[in-house]
Amino acid sequence: MTLWDTVKEFMADNADLIPADNMMDFISNDGGRTYNLCHFWSNFEIADLDFWRSDAYTRFFSHLDRKGGFYYERWGDAPVHSIAAALFLRKEQTHFFGDIGYRHAPLQLCPQGDAWARGRCSCDPKDSFDVAENSCLPKWLAL
Repeated sequence: MTLWDTVKEFMADNADLIPADNMMDFISNDGGRTYNLCHFWSNFEIADLDFWRSDAYTRFFSHLDRKGGFYYERWGDAPVHSIAAALFLRKEQTHFFGDIGYRHAPLQLCPQGDAWARGRCSCDPKDSFDVAENSCLPKWLAL
């Protein structure tokens, strides 16, 4: 069973946990029928532990864990955390750290504009993934 099929199963059984003003449009281009693979880079993640300890996330994680995909399909932390954040949080409860450079080979985030001009980054802003054609940042910004 794929991750998204398991997520859809959870959503069908737990609609009461998913607020109407969530960020589904960040992780799906078709209202939740499919997963578009957009996710937050979890190697640089600052989170309120109350979210990870919440009833909604605990039930979500338990549902995924029971399906065995972490072991058999190697479901990773980035898509799982991102899907959970998109389902249970509103956009204003998330933040994009566009002023902090970050590299996770082969991709990098290089601050743009004034953030880059302040002089602490040695990266080239033109090589930043957030301005690449397949970046999901424009989807998140548009929410």
